Amino acid sequence: MMEISKTRFWDNYIAKTVRYGVKPNTARWYVKRVEAYINYYDGLRLKHHSPAEVDKYLNMMGRKNGMIDWQFTQIVDALRILFVDLLNIDWARQYDWDGWSESAIALPDDHASIARDVSPDEIIKELLEKRGKDSLLKQVCIKYPEHIKALIINIRTKQYSIRTEKSYLQWLTRYIAFHDMSDPAGLEDLAIGRYLEHLVVNRNVSASTQNQALNAIIFFYKFVVGRELPEVGDFARARRPKRLPVVMTRDEVSQLLDNIDSSIQQLMIKLLYGCGLRVMECVRLRILDVDFGYKQILIRNAKGNKDRVVPLPERLMMPLQKQIQYVKQLHSEDCEAGVGEVYLPDALNRKYPGAARELIWQYVFPATKISRDPRSNKIRRHHINERSLQRRVKAAASKAKINKKVNCHTLRHSFATHLLESGSDIRTVQELLGHADVSTTMIYTHVLNTPGVTVQSPLDSLLVR
Repeated sequence: MMEISKTRFWDNYIAKTVRYGVKPNTARWYVKRVEAYINYYDGLRLKHHSPAEVDKYLNMMGRKNGMIDWQFTQIVDALRILFVDLLNIDWARQYDWDGWSESAIALPDDHASIARDVSPDEIIKELLEKRGKDSLLKQVCIKYPEHIKALIINIRTKQYSIRTEKSYLQWLTRYIAFHDMSDPAGLEDLAIGRYLEHLVVNRNVSASTQNQALNAIIFFYKFVVGRELPEVGDFARARRPKRLPVVMTRDEVSQLLDNIDSSIQQLMIKLLYGCGLRVMECVRLRILDVDFGYKQILIRNAKGNKDRVVPLPERLMMPLQKQIQYVKQLHSEDCEAGVGEVYLPDALNRKYPGAARELIWQYVFPATKISRDPRSNKIRRHHINERSLQRRVKAAASKAKINKKVNCHTLRHSFATHLLESGSDIRTVQELLGHADVSTTMIYTHVLNTPGVTVQSPLDSLLVR
């Protein structure tokens, strides 16, 4: 292990961990992580290691059943301190340590990508068996399980998104609680107006939040109770402010990309901007969705449960092919290790048995570690958690000193605005964005139609300095 004694080596290593704020009782685990790595490559001197050895080791650790997020992240951090701080190896300073850590964040059980296959009965059972302090939803579920079940069934029958399902459940719960846990089926229509007014007057919610609550409650009465649209009466409505989307200039997009160290994260951000993707559409891309022959990407089950096609930027052809080759190798190793499944919606899984192990269904941007489904006990490799990409975009915008509120959706706004600036017609942009109504797309014309912006200010015409 190099030309220094083991004792001095580990003393120096522990000293480096202190600089990262690692507590003494935790530092011994960092030592164990590095020892396990060194033993894995017994006989190969550390100075002869390359990114390939680290990749292979981390992929192997990521396949370990039961590996918890923080444990995997600790392994990554331990190796980073070893190669960057202790050994000071050139390639290690450019290695994507953060990418490995961020891509290891597991999807929670109720994540929108994997939660749909839980039946209403299972949801109610899990709520009732949930330990600890009873949530409001659990209290409502205990008293009115038939309402909760019927609401979920009707939402899924109409193929609303899982996020809408969760939102409607929460609004129905709050509505019932506001009326002292009374059966909502027996409440008068005006009870709706009183609750909506309470949201504005006492909770100071926005117009969009109030409308979301109204939609949820009306949906419940119409499809669960079977009551025609109720007369909710007059109530205080939140004023909807006119908001313009935050848009970056082309130079700002370039600066943002320049401050992304991870090649994979940079590729994802280029897809957000270059194709106008929503963040979930990007992380959920599967290999069969990328068509290099026609130079296009198929976006499946987008907002509103619709598919659409977007052009694949020429300069992303090679990086995407390289990423898919990486996924192909990773999937091959997964299969050899006895794993290799990916999540498929239940209906698709029944229609194509065995498809979950096929390469074409694998995610283009997979997580760095596998996950075990707590219900089915199936071991799968999901897509990366979108939170890691969101954090990376915000951090890069701050580092680039872009004085705007920048997030992943800002890249989609910028895509639409820059297309219109370049002369694309509004209908084309509408199709590329997947908007059902062109009026939604029209908001991006604010950059092209801003009366007064080209008028010279009288201050600039003053002769005085």
